[in-house]
Amino acid sequence: MGGLSSTYILLIALLLIADFLFVSPSDFASVLGKAEIVSAFWLTLQTCTLASILALWVATPLAYLLARFQFRGKGWIDTLVDVPVVLPPLVLGISLLVLFHRPFPFSDWMGAQDGFILDEWFRDRIGFPITYHWPAIVIAQFAVATAFAVRTLRVTFEQTSPRCEEIARTLGCTRARAFLEIALPQAWRGLVAAFTVAWARSLGEFGPILIFAGATRFRTEVLSTSVFLELSIGELEGAVAVSLLMVAMAVVALILVRWFSKERAA
Repeated sequence: MGGLSSTYILLIALLLIADFLFVSPSDFASVLGKAEIVSAFWLTLQTCTLASILALWVATPLAYLLARFQFRGKGWIDTLVDVPVVLPPLVLGISLLVLFHRPFPFSDWMGAQDGFILDEWFRDRIGFPITYHWPAIVIAQFAVATAFAVRTLRVTFEQTSPRCEEIARTLGCTRARAFLEIALPQAWRGLVAAFTVAWARSLGEFGPILIFAGATRFRTEVLSTSVFLELSIGELEGAVAVSLLMVAMAVVALILVRWFSKERAA
């Protein structure tokens, strides 16, 4: 078992070692000093954080419902939550593009003559369309990160006994108050872990972002698309340097997840 297990561990270790040996420290510093890479770095931090906050906001009540209650259609909802996880990333990006550009037959209701188009509706309200702008990055990240946040939080709520909530309700506490004052404080480590998992997943999102938001430098370029752009112009050293930066960010996120998981188990 040790021999079989070590083959995969050795593969991952060799991949990281090869990346570190390929780029010299001077090349790494020069690549990360580029204005477009710096812009992509800050946009990545902002979009990943915003997408993770939205994912946690939606995933918390959904995970609580799936963990605590039995209701009609629960199996279908459980399956739909997993669709972004198993769906090919390019398919998700194409689906988002079609959703925001396909005319819907809501002309009478929404006041549109040629059919209601979601992207045009946002353009009229906020001054620019969603597609190929920074909100498209957040939506693409949110669509996938929420599924991982739901799974993490559902395990957290299932491992938390509902007895304290039930006792609080017998003492006159409403269900909403029991959720806010008892269930959420008990699950705070799971909330942190879910946020970290969602953030790490948003960091690695590429396919939906490339199709739905594009890869325009200083506009919709994030670190994952920076790797693609550097490769497309033949800058292999730049692509590897950005990849190492993403590896470092992902490792920090994984360390946080494992630390909170151990604390929760204890």
